[in-house]
Amino acid sequence: MNEISGIRASSGGRPQFVQLIFVDMNGVPKGMEIPIGRYEEAVEGGIAFDGSSIPGFQGIEDSDLIFKADPSTYAEVPWEGIARVYGYIYKDGKPYKADPRGVLKRALEGLEKEGFKAYIGPEPEFYLFRKNGTWELQVPDGGGYFDLVTLDKARELRREIALYMQAFGLVPEVLHHEVGKAQHEIDFRYDEALKTADNIVSFKYLVKAMAEMRGLYATFMPKPIYGFPGNGMHLHISLWRDGENAFVGEEGLRETALHFIAGILKHAKALAAVTNPTVNSYKRLVPGYEAPVYISWGYRNRSALIRVPAFWGNGARIEYRCPDPSANPYLAFSAILMAGLDGIKRKLEPEAYVETNVYEMSDEERSKAGIETLPGSLGEALEELKKDKVVREALGGAYKNFIAYKEREWEEYVTYLKAKELPLETKKVTEWELERYFHV
Repeated sequence: MNEISGIRASSGGRPQFVQLIFVDMNGVPKGMEIPIGRYEEAVEGGIAFDGSSIPGFQGIEDSDLIFKADPSTYAEVPWEGIARVYGYIYKDGKPYKADPRGVLKRALEGLEKEGFKAYIGPEPEFYLFRKNGTWELQVPDGGGYFDLVTLDKARELRREIALYMQAFGLVPEVLHHEVGKAQHEIDFRYDEALKTADNIVSFKYLVKAMAEMRGLYATFMPKPIYGFPGNGMHLHISLWRDGENAFVGEEGLRETALHFIAGILKHAKALAAVTNPTVNSYKRLVPGYEAPVYISWGYRNRSALIRVPAFWGNGARIEYRCPDPSANPYLAFSAILMAGLDGIKRKLEPEAYVETNVYEMSDEERSKAGIETLPGSLGEALEELKKDKVVREALGGAYKNFIAYKEREWEEYVTYLKAKELPLETKKVTEWELERYFHV
C-alpha cells in the first residue's frame, strides 16, 4: 500500500462530504460542503447559494445562484477524507455570465467551431515562508536554481506535494528549486485547456495545504519580496486539429502558429490586465529579471515575451512568459486563446522578432525593431483592456464584473499610496499588497 492509498483508507472509506468548488473573479477557490447523499442532486439539479459576497459576482439585490457539479472533476482529498468537485454556476436557469469556468467553456466552444482544440502546460512558481505574526517573511532555505541538497530545505515537501498531486489527476513531471531563496517550481503535464485551468486551482490548493501541515506558508503572489525574483506562470500552448498538432510545419512552425503568435502580440497590452491582474503583478514585470516586459518573440530566446522552445515531432508549442499565478486561469486562458485565434482569422504576421537579449538592447534599437512595452501598472493595463474589443469579448459576460472589480482594486491601492505619501511608480512591495495578495 502506497502513502496516498494508506491515508485514504484511514479516512474511513467512502467520503461523507463533498466540497463544491468554483472560483471568484480573482481565481480564488470558493465553495461549500454537502453530505455525500446530496451529490447526485448537485450534479442534476444544482445547489443554491448566495453570490453577493463572492468577489466579482452579484450584487445583494439579485444574488441567487445555482452550482451544478461537473462529475468528470470528482476527486477525493486523501488527507481530509472528503471529496471535491468543480462545476458551473447558473442564474435563472441559464449559465451565469460571470462564472469564470463557464467563460472558458464558451471560449473553447468557439475555438472548436474553427476546428481547434487547445492544450496548455503551466509552470507555476511559488515561495515557502515562515511568518512571525507580522508581515516580516522569514526565508526557510538559502537554496538557488536547481540546488539539490545542502541549501534546499524543502525538497521533502516538494516530493510530498508531487505524490499527492496524483490524487487530483495531476501528473508531476519536474520538481526543482527556483532562482530565489525559498522559491520552488513543480511542473505538471499539459492537458486540454479546461482541465489545465482546473489543475492550476487544484495545485495551488494542494501546495498551500501541504505547506501549512509543515508549519510553512506557501504563496503564489507575483512579487512577495522586493529584490527577490518574482513568481511567474509561463504557459506552453499548442493548438490541435483532427488529432494532429496544428503548429507543426515541415521545417519548423506552420503558418497557423505564426498567426497565433501575431494575435497574442497584437493584443498583449490588453491581455496583461487578465494574465497579470494584480497591483503586485507589475512589481514582477520589471527589467533585470526573467519576467519579460518587451513585446517581442523569438526561438529559444528567454528574454522575449513569446518564446518558441526547441521541439521534436508533435512537441511544437509556444511559451507565453509574462503570465503569473495570481491570474484567474479560466479568464486568462479565454483571453489568450481568443487573441491568438484573432491572429489566425486575420492571418496576422508576427513582428518584433529578436534573437538577442532584449534587455541589453538600447531604447533606439528596440524602437527600430518595433518592440513595444507591456503596461507598467494595473491601471495602465485596465485602460488597454477597455480599448481592446477582442479581449473584452473573450471575457464574455464577465467583462463588466471584472473591469469594475479591478478598477476598485486599483483605486484602493492609489488611495493607500497617497495616505502613505508613496510615489505611484514605487516598486517596493507594500503591506497593502501582502494583505491582499499573499493568499491568492
